[in-house]
Amino acid sequence: MLLEGIETLLVLAQEGTMSKAGSRLYLSQSAVSKRIAKLEQRIGKKLIEPDGRRIKLTADARQLIAAVEPGFKALKGQIFDQLDVDDRTVIHLACSETLVAGYLAPLMGEYIQQDPFLAISTHHTPIIVERVQAGDAAIGFCAGHLPPQHGLAVTHLFDEPFSVVSHQLLTQPPSKMLVNDLKNPANANQASSLQKAGIVPYMEMDSYTAAAQLALSGVAAALVPISIVNTLNIAPHHCHHFPFLDELTRPVQLCYRPNSLQSPRTRRLIETIADSVQLAI
Repeated sequence: MLLEGIETLLVLAQEGTMSKAGSRLYLSQSAVSKRIAKLEQRIGKKLIEPDGRRIKLTADARQLIAAVEPGFKALKGQIFDQLDVDDRTVIHLACSETLVAGYLAPLMGEYIQQDPFLAISTHHTPIIVERVQAGDAAIGFCAGHLPPQHGLAVTHLFDEPFSVVSHQLLTQPPSKMLVNDLKNPANANQASSLQKAGIVPYMEMDSYTAAAQLALSGVAAALVPISIVNTLNIAPHHCHHFPFLDELTRPVQLCYRPNSLQSPRTRRLIETIADSVQLAI
């Protein structure tokens, strides 16, 4: 029960609301609240306070998280390494939403007929890495730069290019663009590339699909990865290439705990995704 409470607090600290934490943990909002209350009772300290629709961590909660988070993730990862993956064990695959749409979906319909015990969830890259580190996912399918010292095995698949999507014809780079969340560490390199090109981020989206659709409606040009261009079937006359895009790519990679390769099913899934992506690019 204590470990459940710690896990719930760590997720709540990331998500900021009981409902989002519940979605991550597959729990109801009331179950999340009960876990936190039991943890507070167990350690004798107040851990959260209401802050509008969100929650705010107390100083005691921040101190507790700083002390236990690294060890808790390492413990979960080590437990995961000891699990026996048999023919009916569910293999969790944590993915970037754009990679599911652009590269994974065409493969999965046939693959899941052969191995139905798979579960796919979508997250931003930092969360994907955390889930794999903790053993909550066996494989991560990531877009963008991974955090340093992640301790995972990585298979680099390719560097995905971007296109500038615009409703109007562009003869030169736009002065401002719709971009994806630049506060996400996986996108950190984009900010410097845009600055060098003299382009100001106009709005920061949480979805490349949303940015592309806004661009096509005439709001502003958008920086969009090729996977989304292909998935949305954006017409070539709406897609523009400029020299600054040559150095603005994002790595697409698979990450997993090194011991995961000992499972034939996990290794087969990793190899199948890698082969499928290579055929698609």
